[in-house]
Amino acid sequence: MYGKAFAPEYQGALTTLSVNSSLTDVLAAGTEQLKAAEQAGRPGEAARSGLAVAEAQRRLGRIGEADRAWKASYRAAREAGDTAAMAWALWSGGTLARQRGAFPLARRLLELAAELGERGGDVVVRGYSLAGLAETGRIQGDYEAVGRLHEQLLAEARRRGEARHTVWALEGIAQMHRNTGGYDTAYALFEEAAEIAARAEDRRGHAWALRGLADVVSVRDGDTGRALALLSEAEETCRAMNLSSALAYNHKMRGNVLYRAGRYDEARELYEQALAEFRTMSEPRGEALARLGLAKSLARLGRDRAETEAELADLARTLERLGLRHARAMVSRAQQELGAQAEAVR
Repeated sequence: MYGKAFAPEYQGALTTLSVNSSLTDVLAAGTEQLKAAEQAGRPGEAARSGLAVAEAQRRLGRIGEADRAWKASYRAAREAGDTAAMAWALWSGGTLARQRGAFPLARRLLELAAELGERGGDVVVRGYSLAGLAETGRIQGDYEAVGRLHEQLLAEARRRGEARHTVWALEGIAQMHRNTGGYDTAYALFEEAAEIAARAEDRRGHAWALRGLADVVSVRDGDTGRALALLSEAEETCRAMNLSSALAYNHKMRGNVLYRAGRYDEARELYEQALAEFRTMSEPRGEALARLGLAKSLARLGRDRAETEAELADLARTLERLGLRHARAMVSRAQQELGAQAEAVR
């Protein structure tokens, strides 16, 4: 049985904040408590308030501010001699590094966070850090290496009845099944994640699960209408909570759904919107995926073949440099697909 979802990253004086609190509200409350703690000379409280500030800035797509905030939180925690708070700051920094596409740095920070979490006796930050390592590997396409870790973390979350972490693990495993063609399994896992998130009032997790369901409904069933309806429902949550990154990925997925339906002009508009959003928040993985969708849409709308080939070649180099194997394979498939289309036109 799962209880109501909670946000363990909101600590100290901020534990009253909900997992569904608007990020702008979290940022305002965290900044106020951080200033009060600094003025009172309480580094431990400053570290924990600063963590909320860092996470709010990261999720709002404010990379520079988030980077400064997690480092300040770490310094305050070290001054206070609070090992668990140091681990949480490193977890935030590692998560930010992954968002920025700095995967080696993300792994180093998350490994340190897991180690400090264990040393400090904080099972939650240890679990979140291991989950971050698993997600880093999954995003890079290293499914064999991180698949077992995902399953282990899912079992631990189920045993503790921790809804939010269970939802995260289910969605990660579902995504791997979806990317390897296991659509029925992926659908069942996304559906379970959506149900648990809804019961636990985890609106963020629910929005990501709906996005996953929309993807499977589109690619497996060709049901464009239902896929778009699911994305619209998820978008309402993203906007209400100011989830900038989740909203950009929602728009990118809407582009995917429209592209699969042959509605290339509409898809182009969504990919352009998502691309601008990802660039604003300096998120290279999302930017590359939006560029890929845009290149495919423009090719279908008659763009010069040489321009398309040049764009895809540049994308391939970018993804190779970032170490994103699955996305790199997607570019290869696009090159084959659009090359075959061009030959057919001849």
